[in-house]
Amino acid sequence: MVNVNEFKPGITFQENGELFVVLESQHSKQGRGQATVKAKVKNLRTGATTIKSYTGGDKVEKAHIETVGMNFLYNDGTQIVLMDEETYEQIGIDVSKLEWELNFLKDGLKVKVRKFEEEILDIELPINIELKVTEAPDAVKGNTTTNPQKKVIVETGFEVETPMFIKEGEIIIVSSETGKYVGRAGK
Repeated sequence: MVNVNEFKPGITFQENGELFVVLESQHSKQGRGQATVKAKVKNLRTGATTIKSYTGGDKVEKAHIETVGMNFLYNDGTQIVLMDEETYEQIGIDVSKLEWELNFLKDGLKVKVRKFEEEILDIELPINIELKVTEAPDAVKGNTTTNPQKKVIVETGFEVETPMFIKEGEIIIVSSETGKYVGRAGK
């Protein structure tokens, strides 16, 4: 069992026959009342993200999720196809479960596939991913705000806000957790 007070990102648990991974959690205590824990969780079967509330000290059943390293091969429109790094076995996962992750998947990207018993659930991305900028508007002269930003498009089609100096063709690092620009990739 897992105490909800110990929730942190990445913890997996079972509840009502469903499997969840904690994305973020927040503890709050008001006056003499019981503490509450609010957790943003992702259903590992459906991909849906929800907020769950618990009373501090509640326990949930731990889900023993196995992770297997795989490489992303391609997206055929209905499924993404991944290959096991060791056995070269290929598997498919429905794209409907991976709406957020699709923003960051590029050929050959190493990901971890989460499995529960023999059931393939979803994928876990590296936290920071290097992506090539495919479209970037030119910096506008006279834009003198303290931290001017512009929207660029990366190779996966995802739109990212970056500093003005980022140019088309550059490789940038994007957080797969927040979708935000982290920095330029080291050359």
